[in-house]
Amino acid sequence: MVGLKALRATTLALMGAMILGIAAIVLILFVRLAPASVEVPELDLMGATAAAFTRGPDWFAVTTTDGRILIYDAEGALMQEVEVR
Repeated sequence: MVGLKALRATTLALMGAMILGIAAIVLILFVRLAPASVEVPELDLMGATAAAFTRGPDWFAVTTTDGRILIYDAEGALMQEVEVR
């Protein structure tokens, strides 16, 4: 009986460790893969809304619903505007 109780305690401890491990992995993925918030005030002035976002090493691009790609530097200054039609 003592061996059976030890086996049960070990199984419960391993189950608890696995639950904590999976919870930690989910939390890490949630924190690391959370979308970044980017504010582009010129879009409201241009009368457009953002449809997609792409990020490069020192730039980011916003595709608008009116068929343009706006490319910004890392500080948020507009570098280039490409019309896609």
